[in-house]
Amino acid sequence: MTDADDAPWLTVLGWGESGTAGLTPASREALETAEVVFGARRHLRLLPALSAEVREWPVPFADGIPELLAERGRRVVMLASGDPFWFGAGATLARHLAPGEWRALPSPSTFSLAASRLGWALEGVTCLGLHARPLTRLRPYLHRGRRLLVLLRDGAAVNELAGWLAHVGFGASRLHVMEALGGIEERVRSVRADAELPDDITHPVAVGLEVDGDGPALPLMPGRSDDWFEHDGQITRQVVRAATLAALAPTPGERLWDIGTGSGSVAIEWLLAHPDNRALGLERNAERAARARHNARKLGVDWFEVVEGDALEMLNGKTPEDLPLPDAVFIGGGLSEALLTALWLRLRSGTRLVANAVTLESEALLSHWQNHVGGELVRLELSSAAALGTRRGWKAAYPIVQWRVVR
Repeated sequence: MTDADDAPWLTVLGWGESGTAGLTPASREALETAEVVFGARRHLRLLPALSAEVREWPVPFADGIPELLAERGRRVVMLASGDPFWFGAGATLARHLAPGEWRALPSPSTFSLAASRLGWALEGVTCLGLHARPLTRLRPYLHRGRRLLVLLRDGAAVNELAGWLAHVGFGASRLHVMEALGGIEERVRSVRADAELPDDITHPVAVGLEVDGDGPALPLMPGRSDDWFEHDGQITRQVVRAATLAALAPTPGERLWDIGTGSGSVAIEWLLAHPDNRALGLERNAERAARARHNARKLGVDWFEVVEGDALEMLNGKTPEDLPLPDAVFIGGGLSEALLTALWLRLRSGTRLVANAVTLESEALLSHWQNHVGGELVRLELSSAAALGTRRGWKAAYPIVQWRVVR
């Protein structure tokens, strides 16, 4: 077998608005010796004449993968924007391939080009690709003085972004609208979000965002004000929620089950702890489930999955494939002996479980379980100053008993 036989059949080639002028010698050689070249329409328009068969990549992106894989054994080039593994197509393709089947030849990413045009230190900038994601994912990052680089699908999305920023109180933010970076049609224009935007913004487009305005900034720490969440009274209150998140102790990439999610406040704060975190909310009340989804979208964690139905029935009726096992579980509603028994049997070793109780019956249940399987019982008693005639006194809230245990 020759070295050529061992060479990867697929080259994922970083491509930009400069076309072949921005390629390295290795990238040029890969393109010139390819038998098949795949690329989006906007990439293919910059190609020179080639001996290779040229195919346009379909939309949606996933539809092109079977067509690409069918070309195994030929020399194939896939054109991908800039650095294919920086908010690009590279990671998606790699999931369908063995390591030896492909190689990547990146070009400067749009983020790198944008930072260099604006003179921003890239390591100090938040970078987000929002081609197919809601603009509300920006919400956790709207802190005055911060800089963000955002990739958008087209000019209309720039106008949507400006309107949304003004709506949430950050209309004073400055937008640096950058089009066709690295190409002969490159253009950079700056405008306030609440000003009139140009009507001729064309794709590909990136926006440098300098956050400014009087809008409320979403705090970084858990235990955010109850005012951030729409609710009907079924919410884990701010101070108790802070203690609950501390007990759940989220770390990056972990999954939470939030049983009786109500407004979704605990799960949403879990997701805000790290963008790689996942959460599943179980809620039997359809109106509350819809409200939890709304709160998640509003606060930038739209990937919160809320399932309507009885938690006990789902635990007994769904397989691990249907209901991926969690790293932590919070029980905020629907606490019962049957639920705890089903959970204890279902959960894997090392899972963290936190349950809050407010009634005497639920408190007795948690005390019973703590006595039999261990863990820690904590009683949270909170009072706030309130009017007492012409003076003030302490008004006590119902105490909360919290059970914290590792399976």
